[in-house]
Amino acid sequence: MSYEKVIQAKSIIVGTKQTVKALKSGTVMEVLVAKDAEPRVTSKVISTASEYNVPIIYVDSMKKLGKACGIEVGASTVALTF
Repeated sequence: MSYEKVIQAKSIIVGTKQTVKALKSGTVMEVLVAKDAEPRVTSKVISTASEYNVPIIYVDSMKKLGKACGIEVGASTVALTF
């Protein structure tokens, strides 16, 4: 289900730095985090999303998340924006 949300979303942000920036600007509806991503990479996104009360959805695979975003590489975090 979560991968379909990414495919159907009108606006997404891929990557940790851009996701944190979008969270701080208040434009994020929810964040998807790949369970197989390095915790040191995703921890800042998770803490920022929690701080701003943005729902976090965990997905199984970086590779599948990247594919859902239309990119050739894995994605550790994706933000669904307004």
